[in-house]
Amino acid sequence: MRTLALISAIWAYPIVAQPLPEAAATADVVVLGEVHDNPAHHERQTDWVAQIAPAAIVMEMLTPDQAALITPQTRQDPKALGDLLAWDAAGWPDFAMYYPIFAAAPDALIYGAAVPRDDARAAMEDEIAATFGPDAGAYGLLGPLPTDQLAARIALQDEVHCNAMPAEMLPTMVDIQRLRDATLARAVVRAMRDTRGAVVVITGNGHARKDWGMPSILAEVMPDARIFVLGQTEDDAPMDGVFDLILSAAPVARPDPCDALR
Repeated sequence: MRTLALISAIWAYPIVAQPLPEAAATADVVVLGEVHDNPAHHERQTDWVAQIAPAAIVMEMLTPDQAALITPQTRQDPKALGDLLAWDAAGWPDFAMYYPIFAAAPDALIYGAAVPRDDARAAMEDEIAATFGPDAGAYGLLGPLPTDQLAARIALQDEVHCNAMPAEMLPTMVDIQRLRDATLARAVVRAMRDTRGAVVVITGNGHARKDWGMPSILAEVMPDARIFVLGQTEDDAPMDGVFDLILSAAPVARPDPCDALR
């Protein structure tokens, strides 16, 4: 199922630094989506972070424990920082694409928002609310999803898992996505309260979408927060979800991840 995103504009590649939209420049939280392995998306994130000069950066890619390891000294050395974070072991794309984001706002506090693997495994066997903790209700994890949204999310999970996952597992995959969205939102709330300044969120487009991703949860928890969401696509391809702005970049040559399952 494809839902054409509601957008205020689509800007095409190549990446050229441009002034931020006013709504982004004045937002309390700016969510910068990405396709994880597209270097141009990270180049744009770096440019936006430099212009925003946020008080905090919340990263989907780091757990809170990893983020707590970062010091001003290690942050100055990309190799030392990548090694400290055991970045390669986590399976994310090359740290060289992400390091400039850290360097673009050297004084920003870094918050990790990844669900630790043990917690994700536990959530597959238990209720996600139990894994999340006592504030699960405030972050939308206690009640069921609306029927139409659940169906759309199951269909999307089926697609991203190459239509190869047993049907009975797909609702669990949706729940894990909800847990990750809520965990991101909680990290943003902490960053906002700790710093009292602008917060940038670095995350994949799926978590960034305003209709059911992290921003929708954050808007419930912090209804007065001004939130701006950037989605990033490739080759002007339409995106699932709703964003304030969609920008495009050249596509990355990559193998079809489903080939191994055919």
